[in-house]
Amino acid sequence: MSITRLLALIRKEFIQTFRDPRSLTITFIMPLIQLFLLGYAATSDVRNVPLAVLDRDRSAASRDLLSAYRAADYYRIDFDVTGEAELKQLIDSGQAGAGLIIPPGYGDKVAAGQTAQVAFVVDGSDPTIAGTGLSAAQFIAQAKATSLLVQRAAQLGQGNVARSPIEIRTQVWYNPDLVSAYNMVPAMIGMILQFLTLQLTASAIVRERERGTMEQLAVTPLSAVELMIGKLTPFVLIAMIDAVEILVVGVLVFGVPINGSIWLLLALSALFLATTLGIGLFISTITKTQREAQMSSMLFTLPAIFLSGFFFPIAAMPKVLQYASYAIPLRYFLIVARSIVLKGVGADALWPEIRALAIFSVLIMGLAVWRFRKTLD
Repeated sequence: MSITRLLALIRKEFIQTFRDPRSLTITFIMPLIQLFLLGYAATSDVRNVPLAVLDRDRSAASRDLLSAYRAADYYRIDFDVTGEAELKQLIDSGQAGAGLIIPPGYGDKVAAGQTAQVAFVVDGSDPTIAGTGLSAAQFIAQAKATSLLVQRAAQLGQGNVARSPIEIRTQVWYNPDLVSAYNMVPAMIGMILQFLTLQLTASAIVRERERGTMEQLAVTPLSAVELMIGKLTPFVLIAMIDAVEILVVGVLVFGVPINGSIWLLLALSALFLATTLGIGLFISTITKTQREAQMSSMLFTLPAIFLSGFFFPIAAMPKVLQYASYAIPLRYFLIVARSIVLKGVGADALWPEIRALAIFSVLIMGLAVWRFRKTLD
């Protein structure tokens, strides 16, 4: 073995690698992104779940119970509602993850040494949050009950305080058995739509450029818009067929209930596709090779997986990552898919997510079309 020839080959490989600064940059950036996402976002600890409170007693005892929930970091009291319909609307729309209902007469029963019942409702569409949330709600109530028992024991004597002053009755909505497949199957629609269309769009157009056929298409009578529509239409059809396929398999194999409108879900899937196709089209305009396009697409895919709530609850992430998740279109579509499939809600309850997806689709697709036309000129 010749050391001189080996060193010359190694030198040549280094030179060839550094001649592709984009791929080299992505190679060094990707591990850092993975490190931060896995270090901060990859957690199943449930914290700061938005809680809606229906306090029908409005007594010092009910406020004392709310203080116990407020002191724990499992829940964050964001909504003080006036009726069960408002509480249901907040949970349906995903603004609240749980609801606490304190009945009238709660304070009088606690003062009289009787058992006061409170109701706690949890959104079961996310089993991770629901399971931990139920345990946390019961633990907080039991801790408060124990504190009240100690106070009674000091006042009346141990023999008169056998009955617990607080009984919490829990109820899980939409997914009572906390089946994880009910949560993952609707989410897979969004993940497949994003991954498939992004990869296919970016790679297909770059492949045309590598083979030299893009220039041949550019000199045909086709306009830039016609060329773009012709290239993207097959990917749209393939993605929609995959979405239907996931729904069918989810129902037949995993028993996932479809409680909402399938047509609404497909329509909003098409709206979400506009964002993923736009991202893929944009990547195709800034990359030169298929490998570079695939690596660039991972820069969009990784944050989407970790910050959208696909695997890990957003409420458990640091504040910085929670704010960053608002820039992820998949976050909004996962809420849409899970809400329609499991909760059976309509477009009125999903208006904030629909509006966000519409804004993303216009901005991203507009930028991608502008870049695509510029590369053809």
